[in-house]
Amino acid sequence: MSGKYTWKLIITAAVMIWAVLNLNPISTTPFEDYLRQEATTSPAFEAVMLKAKQRLDAKEAPSFYVALKQVAEADATDLSQFFPQVNLEKSLQNIRKKNSILLDHLLKQSQARLRKGLDLSGGISFLLEVDRPAGVADATQQQADLDKAIEIIGERIDGLGVSEPIIRPVGEDRIEVQIAGVNTRDNPEVVNELKKPARLEFRLVDMVNRPDPNNPSEVPIGYELLVLNAERGANSYEEELFVKRVPEMTGEAVERAFVYRNDYGQAEVGLRFTSKGGDRFGEVTRKIVDEHGRGRGRLAIVLDGKLYSAPTVNDAITGGNAQITGSFTDREAFELANVLNNPLDVPLRVVSMSEVGPSLAADSVSSGWKAFIIGTSITAAFIIVYYTSAGLLAVLAMGVNVVIILGAMASDLVGATLSMPGIAGIVLTLGMSVDSNILIFERLREEVAAGKNLRAALDAAHEKAFSAIFDANITTLITAVLMWTYGTGPVKGFGVTLTIGIFSTMFAALIVTRLLLELIVHTGVVKKIKMFQAMPETNIDFLKYARPAFIASFAIVAVGVAVVLFKGDKIYGIDFAGGDEVTLSFAGKPLDVAQVRAAASQVGVTDINPAMQKALGTGAEVMKVVTPYDQGDKVVMKLKELYPDAGLKVEGEERIGGSVSSQIKWNAMAAIGLSLVGILIYVAFRFEIGYGIGAVVSTLHDLLMTIGVFVAFGNQFNAAMVGAILLIAGYSINDTIVVFDRIREELQLNPNMKLRDVINHSLNRTLARTVITGGTTFCTAITLYVVAGGAVNDIAFTLIIGIITGTFSSLFIASPIFYWWHKGDRKHVEESHDIAPKYEWTAGSKAAE
Repeated sequence: MSGKYTWKLIITAAVMIWAVLNLNPISTTPFEDYLRQEATTSPAFEAVMLKAKQRLDAKEAPSFYVALKQVAEADATDLSQFFPQVNLEKSLQNIRKKNSILLDHLLKQSQARLRKGLDLSGGISFLLEVDRPAGVADATQQQADLDKAIEIIGERIDGLGVSEPIIRPVGEDRIEVQIAGVNTRDNPEVVNELKKPARLEFRLVDMVNRPDPNNPSEVPIGYELLVLNAERGANSYEEELFVKRVPEMTGEAVERAFVYRNDYGQAEVGLRFTSKGGDRFGEVTRKIVDEHGRGRGRLAIVLDGKLYSAPTVNDAITGGNAQITGSFTDREAFELANVLNNPLDVPLRVVSMSEVGPSLAADSVSSGWKAFIIGTSITAAFIIVYYTSAGLLAVLAMGVNVVIILGAMASDLVGATLSMPGIAGIVLTLGMSVDSNILIFERLREEVAAGKNLRAALDAAHEKAFSAIFDANITTLITAVLMWTYGTGPVKGFGVTLTIGIFSTMFAALIVTRLLLELIVHTGVVKKIKMFQAMPETNIDFLKYARPAFIASFAIVAVGVAVVLFKGDKIYGIDFAGGDEVTLSFAGKPLDVAQVRAAASQVGVTDINPAMQKALGTGAEVMKVVTPYDQGDKVVMKLKELYPDAGLKVEGEERIGGSVSSQIKWNAMAAIGLSLVGILIYVAFRFEIGYGIGAVVSTLHDLLMTIGVFVAFGNQFNAAMVGAILLIAGYSINDTIVVFDRIREELQLNPNMKLRDVINHSLNRTLARTVITGGTTFCTAITLYVVAGGAVNDIAFTLIIGIITGTFSSLFIASPIFYWWHKGDRKHVEESHDIAPKYEWTAGSKAAE
């Protein structure tokens, strides 16, 4: 086998193995069952498991995980002896820490690698309240504290991974948080970690007066007695110190906290100070050395009143860095760094905690998967029928693409969640990824028509399609990376998923599909690739219709913008604007989510979020229904009318804020704005400034028209719509760049052709690809719209509009803008861009020989 095939096969196999391993296990195994599968069985192991089971049955622990940890700690049992295959740090001797690390690892391994979102699997919900003395702050300050707390909670959750949480204000001083795929039975500390104030203080240790446990003495004035928990080998011990109450400096001097490993491989937390903070830390440590001498004075590091470490100071520390040492597990170190990077200004207390069920009914989930299957099947069937054997190979590459996307989402590197909007995004990403294969296949058709043999035509098709595929994906990548970097919540999650899709799509098209095509063509298995041609070659004067199309299109945009301005805040659904949260209990059989949605639609309430919740501790099950403001009573009355046997009772009603904060909205707008600037710069660098102007104007046109039409049809924006609008931006620029790439090529190949003729010729040459790509994606969007419901239905409707406007703008907006920018003069283009003609017989390509 040729070396050119071998390396592609190796890379493809390696990536697929990596993706499959990331997806394994696909489903979660009960923790007790998983332990029995993995452990080296022995009477001692069975005895420990029995004690844990008895503790769980006696309700002395919330889960088997916690029960086993309690039993091992009480009996000082080293659980690692039963799991020799798990490699733990050799320097770790403390049994409690070793068991904690081991059980955290085993719990993670027992769970499905691909996490599902709240809408698919549910999670936990807890209500936090700002804990402040009455009358301390006025209403303005209270709102500021609440907004700041919501922002910090969101940043801390983002620091734990992309999990698409719901975070919203409830009333004037409460915050509701819902996190997918987490439960407090196996991870009881999760809420405490999120609500820690993280008040970091650096204090002096009294080196003259020492606490004596055998002869207790009075605490010196201005000091307090704190206890330092430390380890020596396998043993733990406590050290009492008198620590000054007033800190020398606080966490405000810390610029960033991060996790690193010391010489023994143990996790510690590093601190990088601000410029002023570094200077102050140098002064404090110098003062300690001057007063007590080298290696005799100590500095206490206190977090939320707990003494974490009290290192000895040998010299003045002026490098602007410090460390917090302690017996940290990896999880504890990362959580500590997370809260230090996002300190809360006000303390929070837990009001209630509950398990929350999936926000989508089983039939909605089923319809979503059905839409996934149907949409993908439609795309695959068209490609196979239209491009025959080449299409079949492209479909196989699409399968590889799906596995890579899901595997990357499940990997430790990304850790993204799969939600219903995410499923819709994958379906549509696959629909658009077909574009890369269509570009190659249409080029292959042209090269064969030009008289080349199949092998030379295939090589030339890939070479000529590469620049369009590369530039189109890079411009979309700019948008995705900016969403990932600057976005939060659904914006950031969308950016992560889109980034994965871009790389996997390029890999599938440029490596996998090409490998399969080369194997069947170069080895002589296939002598001819048959392709249908639904569209004959056209010779449309697009620029002739550009001006009236431009005027009509932007008139529609203006009307849409006017509608948006006229409706104002009414365009926002409950995810943005908030609403009423009604808590319902059931004397009879509980209703399901689908029944509530159907009843609400009968009274004209379509924007509704119902979810079952079970209170932790009592086990009481209720349903929380979120509706637009002042619509909750209407829905409840209809439910009581339709389901009298359910015994509905209203337990409470709250006015809640939006789960999509103003910060998320502004971050989304900032991401779009920055991406447009980035696209302009990239396209100007790779092409020429006129192309960049055309790309940015057409993208803005598509976004504004999509939003305007969406609102004009009476729809409202919810959290999922943020991702849909961002997807339109990526789709629009992708289509435009393909056209621009062809214009650039035709300018080189036709040095004597007028600019107008070059643009029209390029648009006609790419028309088949534009229609086919738009058509397959359009069919997928239609499938989503017809089959799925709820948020997915809104996304599909938005994408239908976006696909139509994106196709239109690539023909009648982007290219005419480029033409008008250069005043219709080819020489104006040549002055600002190197487009010297490059004839095929001098291209230096083997494919051209």
